[in-house]
Amino acid sequence: MKLVAGLGNPGPEYVWSRHNAGWLAIDSFTERKGLGEPRMKFSGAFWPPSQVEGESVAFLKPFTYMNLSGKSVTEAARYYDITPSDILIIFDDAAIPFGSLRYRSSGSAGGHKGMISVITLFDTLDIPRLRLGIGGPPPQIGMKDWALGKIPKEQRDAWPDVENLAWEALSKWLLGASGQGFTLKIAELRRA
Repeated sequence: MKLVAGLGNPGPEYVWSRHNAGWLAIDSFTERKGLGEPRMKFSGAFWPPSQVEGESVAFLKPFTYMNLSGKSVTEAARYYDITPSDILIIFDDAAIPFGSLRYRSSGSAGGHKGMISVITLFDTLDIPRLRLGIGGPPPQIGMKDWALGKIPKEQRDAWPDVENLAWEALSKWLLGASGQGFTLKIAELRRA
């Protein structure tokens, strides 16, 4: 069994914030699969296992706020006896331009507080992660304000392309074709 967890923050003030990119990806996946309403379980919104690309996959949106995301993810993993290598964490990354995503099978958190929480509680760097690019802030805006800021309209209009990239990345991971890592970009998707 696999677990896919998208990181974000609960509350109406965070809807469509850059920091909730992981939640937006989970919403897209569960809608695409027609999974309906989640259960409130494991300190978050949880969709029980269903078949995706021949694998049994559960989806999770932690409600613990970003900095404590590991609590929710470890609760679900322990309940289902899922090893860290069978968990995909999806989160925003300001070091990656909007319209790109990057998959890695292991590595540091890159300063992302949600991923730091996950790595700390599992006590391993070997946790697959899918980083969705939000681009970096202009010099006059601090990183916290940038991450918690709203995704602008032109990027929201392009968000379905980001969702398609994320779905392609999820499929690659589930099919075992991801290796150590890969990068996908909207421009590449549109050419295909």
